[in-house]
Amino acid sequence: MQFEKTFIEGLILVKPDIQTDERGFFLESFNKKKYEEGGIDQIFVQDNISKSVKGTIRGLHYQVGEFAQGKLCTVVVGKVLDVAVDIRFGSPTFGEHFFIVLDDIIKNQLWIPNGFAHGFSVLSETAIFSYKCTALYNKQSERAIRFNDPGLNINWQTEKQIVSEKDMNAKLLKEIEKDFIYNS
Repeated sequence: MQFEKTFIEGLILVKPDIQTDERGFFLESFNKKKYEEGGIDQIFVQDNISKSVKGTIRGLHYQVGEFAQGKLCTVVVGKVLDVAVDIRFGSPTFGEHFFIVLDDIIKNQLWIPNGFAHGFSVLSETAIFSYKCTALYNKQSERAIRFNDPGLNINWQTEKQIVSEKDMNAKLLKEIEKDFIYNS
């Protein structure tokens, strides 16, 4: 298993060891000791799974306060463009985004700590997206940044865009509260 830091401090790409043979494959999707050694020393308290059709964009979501969530993201079926936006005020990469294609072939994972808004777009006909969370979902603590914020200029890599009304009406990055402050 390999853990690679990205150009945005805190984001880690996880490349699992995959054992394959004529029957299929096997991989460890999580091993607390290995993840701690790789820089992801977290306690996960909730797992979520979503199924979406091609062109679906979910995000950019985050939670604040005691319910701020770190997320360990993976794709079980299909292919998505996974995106994390740094929303830690004072960070040298504030407002920048990192993106990577996650799919059921390479089986990489992306660790996104709290202090980031997260979203994904579905590039395959359908996708099953799974993520482990470090805090429980809390409706009063949920926030969102508009997926098509011109200040972010994210290329979601999909012509068709299926977006919830809630996500269409989310705030722009320049309108969000200072819920996360960067500490170097």
